[in-house]
Amino acid sequence: MTLDLTRRTLLQLAGATSLAMAAAAAVRAEGNAQGGGPTYASRTPMRVGMVTLRVKDLDKVADYYRDVIGLTVMERSAAGAKLGTAGITLLVLEARPEAAIEPRNAAGLYHTAFLMPTRKDLARWLVAAAAHRVPLTGFADHLVSESVYLDDPEGNGIEVYADRDPSQWQWSEGSVKMATDELNIPDLLSLTNTRVADYARAPDGMRIGHMHLRVGDLAQAESFYHGTVGLDPTRRRNGAAFLSSGRYHHHLGMNVWQSQGAGQRDDQATGLAWFSLVMEKQELLAAQEERLRKGGVKVTTLADGLEAIDPWGTRVRLLKV
Repeated sequence: MTLDLTRRTLLQLAGATSLAMAAAAAVRAEGNAQGGGPTYASRTPMRVGMVTLRVKDLDKVADYYRDVIGLTVMERSAAGAKLGTAGITLLVLEARPEAAIEPRNAAGLYHTAFLMPTRKDLARWLVAAAAHRVPLTGFADHLVSESVYLDDPEGNGIEVYADRDPSQWQWSEGSVKMATDELNIPDLLSLTNTRVADYARAPDGMRIGHMHLRVGDLAQAESFYHGTVGLDPTRRRNGAAFLSSGRYHHHLGMNVWQSQGAGQRDDQATGLAWFSLVMEKQELLAAQEERLRKGGVKVTTLADGLEAIDPWGTRVRLLKV
């Protein structure tokens, strides 16, 4: 596969005739928000741990994350599956064959963002995606990162991305500079052999870099995830807000682009069941619990942490690792 062929193939898979069109698709997929790097993200006080999805067709969805993202199936039964890399669970699928598909204008998951350890890993993955004709929904350069967007078989959004070095991120008055520019595909693919699709499994360092949620009201979402959960704002734009821990550009994105005014989620429908924010310090977890209880949030105690529920019914687990 030549470089030019790969470039054209990627454009076709993204339903675009130009890089500008692909970047515009990325605007729709992520707005002007960006991804992050696993090494940096893992040093922050809090970080995303794992995500659990309710799915109708367990085998189809599990095979997709195995074959397309490269996750290892760690456990599998009729009731569900656990997938991850290097022995670390990143994704849990719960089988709900009778469930209705969650509508896109409901609150819930916008996308799960899988963070590659290096830019070369992203390039290798992109070659494999092109070779296997994986449909894409957009790709773009976000200044702090480079990102590719796609959907799983049940419409759950996915981002696959790699960071630029954090020293290149530009901050001003607590806000990080981001954009949605054309992805320089030839430059990215120059890091790998475009004639060989050698991405067989996710690299050991892959993690979930951030979660992006659909919410019904942005101010209410900020009040919960910033004021109560304790993530710090890093950027705001029309209809979207981004928060992080430890000056990461964002561990959490939230938007109302499709879901303005959404009410309580149907917990019998497909989609996001819960995601976790993990931390290493017990005192941080204790502070989280105190803040949640003072905020009047219902808190459930778990063996390794606690669980809270956001205003639309999405469960967030705060766990010590």
